[in-house]
Amino acid sequence: MSITTILVIILILALIGVFPTWPHARNWGYGPSGLLGIVVVVLLILILMGRI
Repeated sequence: MSITTILVIILILALIGVFPTWPHARNWGYGPSGLLGIVVVVLLILILMGRI
């Protein structure tokens, strides 16, 4: 497996985990999805720069 495949799998799992439909995540608000958005933006920038 390449590093890109592993990052995509982790990203998909993180996207599923931050949905507020889970009972334990209902009162978290926009915090987890905002942090995940920052991680996605950083990964996109690294991919476009050719670092990953």
